[in-house]
Amino acid sequence: MRLVFYSGGDEKNNKSLDKAFVEILDKKNPVVTFIPSSSYLSEQEFRVFVKHYSQFKITKFIHFPIDVPFDRILFQEVMKSDCIHLAGGNTFYFLNSLRKSKIMPRLKKFVKDGGVLTGLSAGAIMMTENIEMAAYPEFDRDENNINLTNLAALNLVDFLFFPHFKNSARYDAVFKKYTRFNDKIIYACPDGSGIVMNGPELRFVGKCYAYFQGHKFTIN
Repeated sequence: MRLVFYSGGDEKNNKSLDKAFVEILDKKNPVVTFIPSSSYLSEQEFRVFVKHYSQFKITKFIHFPIDVPFDRILFQEVMKSDCIHLAGGNTFYFLNSLRKSKIMPRLKKFVKDGGVLTGLSAGAIMMTENIEMAAYPEFDRDENNINLTNLAALNLVDFLFFPHFKNSARYDAVFKKYTRFNDKIIYACPDGSGIVMNGPELRFVGKCYAYFQGHKFTIN
């Protein structure tokens, strides 16, 4: 299983994480698919994405919004990609669109078959068991304007991921409390940090934090 969890940040912040991504992709002339969280303004996001990853000699990109009707032939090409990137945005809207499009089982198969799946912020949360971290804590959460109640996501890993983390006492308080009553570990990453999974290996890039059973740990 090859996964990359991006918290956020700009090109300079993510230099080390991008390098790790290219290393595990390990493919000449790869095809990379960009799945936006929403089709609204996604063409602009896609252009930024292409410009950024072109510096790594990637030249083949597919733009694939899933909250609008899509061509099944194009979908088959997406599933042949070497990497699929799940973009950031509103996590609730994104999960609802992925579920309605009925491609979640295919994404899981894509990973199982050796494809690289990367996610930024909401897209990274999508790779975990559920999107509870998008609704928590109360002072820093996505708006659930669609009243989504089923928060089950791709369930590719056994941990929770919190992006855009700010190391502060109020985050400590809520995450320590959360993990006292939940057996999952939370990996909280500031922008520019992230996690790379390459088979059984879990690698942390940049300074990350872990919360487990009411305790906090600093990684890197």
